[in-house]
Amino acid sequence: MQMIKAGYIGLGKMGHPMAANILKAGFPLTVWNRTPEKAQDLIQAGAAWAESAAEVAASVDVIFTNVSDTPDVMEVVFGLHGVAEGAHPGLIFVDHSTIKPSASREIARRLGDLGVACLDAPVSGGDIGAINGTLTIMVGGEESALEQVRPVLAAEGKTITLVGGPGSGQIAKAANQIMVAAQMVAEAELMIFAQAAGADPSRVVAAIRGGAAQCWTLDVKPQRLLAGNRQPGFKASLQAKDLNIVLETARETHVAVPGTAIAAQLFNAMVALGAGELDNSAVIGVIEMLSGQSLDTAQG
Repeated sequence: MQMIKAGYIGLGKMGHPMAANILKAGFPLTVWNRTPEKAQDLIQAGAAWAESAAEVAASVDVIFTNVSDTPDVMEVVFGLHGVAEGAHPGLIFVDHSTIKPSASREIARRLGDLGVACLDAPVSGGDIGAINGTLTIMVGGEESALEQVRPVLAAEGKTITLVGGPGSGQIAKAANQIMVAAQMVAEAELMIFAQAAGADPSRVVAAIRGGAAQCWTLDVKPQRLLAGNRQPGFKASLQAKDLNIVLETARETHVAVPGTAIAAQLFNAMVALGAGELDNSAVIGVIEMLSGQSLDTAQG
């Protein structure tokens, strides 16, 4: 069987290790990034460098994008020397970015006119999942296209779920971010509440995370916070961006998301306070400010 030729655009905190795992799995890989220096170790490991997104698209069977926001994806795909310029019938476009579902549908329609199959495939699992190749991948698009690229996706993640047609992967990711934000805010509140009320927050977490409150956030984040570590992980600025996508989509669909609206305000405040580069669990800093109480990190 002929090996799938892959291309990757966007070598940031998530994209770089994901591209590295594709290369490690033995797939021929061509890369492009706005900051070429981020590709140097991949090139040394065997990846080819292209001079533009269009050049990547023209030379591969499947092209992956992983950039920050909807305007960035649209520019990479339809801008000067973008993916669309190098598109060819049979190419499969896979977008790992988190963007508006409506934008993913537009991309699928416009690239579809060029003979390109599109999958919106945002991920969850953070930088650790990207490094370890254990991401959860939520996919929108045609099943036939997914099956063609599944071997490459398997190098990036352990759970690959076809949610539905174009845009459905982004809907699933938005739903994921509703839950993630709620957990981060609840964790922050319960730890500051416990401390202010006179209990050790680390022991409170130990007491409750084996019961109905159990969740990934309580399993992973409290010890980092108690040790004074608020570095990302997943940046709070990206969490804020994702929640704003949820709110925009909720307005378009006339759905009430009051809890998410509050969470969005807290994360937007965090960004406004200059803390957007910290981990999303560092939203506890906003709760600290509102409560006049700082988490005791001495025990960490």
